[in-house]
Amino acid sequence: MTAKPVVAATDGSEVSLRAVEWAAGEAALGSVPLRIVSAASLPKMAMLQLQPERDAVLGFVREYRDRALAAAADRAAEVAPGLLIGTEPVEGQAARAVTESGSDALMLVVGFRGIGTFAAMVLGSVARYAADHASCPVVVVRGETAAARRLVGVGVGDLEDCAAVLAFAFEEAALRKASLLVIHAWYAPQDGIFWTGDRFPPPGLHVAAADAARQLTLLLDGWREKYPDVLVSGKVVHGHPGRALAGLSDRADLVVIGRHTDHSRLPGPGSVRHAVLNHAHGPIAIVPSP
Repeated sequence: MTAKPVVAATDGSEVSLRAVEWAAGEAALGSVPLRIVSAASLPKMAMLQLQPERDAVLGFVREYRDRALAAAADRAAEVAPGLLIGTEPVEGQAARAVTESGSDALMLVVGFRGIGTFAAMVLGSVARYAADHASCPVVVVRGETAAARRLVGVGVGDLEDCAAVLAFAFEEAALRKASLLVIHAWYAPQDGIFWTGDRFPPPGLHVAAADAARQLTLLLDGWREKYPDVLVSGKVVHGHPGRALAGLSDRADLVVIGRHTDHSRLPGPGSVRHAVLNHAHGPIAIVPSP
């Protein structure tokens, strides 16, 4: 059976090329292929306004896309010589087309911002759409690629429904021979109410923190048995999860968060995800729940 590839998106910008570099390193670590994709399309309004010149403009956009793919493949080969690299131009609305290109992928890797030359090729919008809708894990690369710090961080909200995000995080830590820090952050959406996972614990900060710490310890004991070579520690913090995880990204190789489809949770999963993406200092992986 052919291994699932790591898929990386490019729009020709330096930001997207750094994402391709990260993806190439990830593919090399896991000994899997790398597939680089790029979209070329024009917004419907532009298609209407450019009727006489539409084909010429679209041809230029596609030519630019093809050059971007070639440059990205060269950059990936420099990072990981010998890596199996393929390129794939995709058609259609950029965010949707790029996101769907990861449907059979181990993960989809995108840069947080693009060049903005063509509205349909801006990776910023693609990153947000993919983080919210992709069926595979999405890694959004922010900041400069840095030397390995040998630390993977993961945020866990619901201690009873976090198998997917922990499995991804442990696999990444094992691949990188890194330690794993599991953060369970909870905060008070209203004064006097402390939230942890889906339950409201007994009143009082110390009681709530102790209860959450016990649950986290029991949870991690089971994962330590599955990954005995991964040095893992857990930490319960009181504060907004987005702030805690964005801060962690400043010293981790990768921070992993989950994406639930239940939008009734507190504080809204979308708000946490977007807060982390907006303020992170390094790569963020968003793992969808099964």
